[in-house]
Amino acid sequence: MANIDKKFTMTYTEVIIKWIEALQKSLGSAATWRFVSLIHGDATDYVEISQQLYQDQSIDEIYNRAKENWKD
Repeated sequence: MANIDKKFTMTYTEVIIKWIEALQKSLGSAATWRFVSLIHGDATDYVEISQQLYQDQSIDEIYNRAKENWKD
């Protein structure tokens, strides 16, 4: 029951983070951010979102994933 309650009490930022995580799994990072910029008209604190998305990852992990997914 706690999981259901959490889904209904998420903040706007938490919902956006879940949304972005799902898009990244499906589209990859570059296409996700392109999509977000196309459909999202109002201001969003991308610094806060990025901090939460990457908080448990080292710089090396982020860099290596970016390097693996980089397309010229």
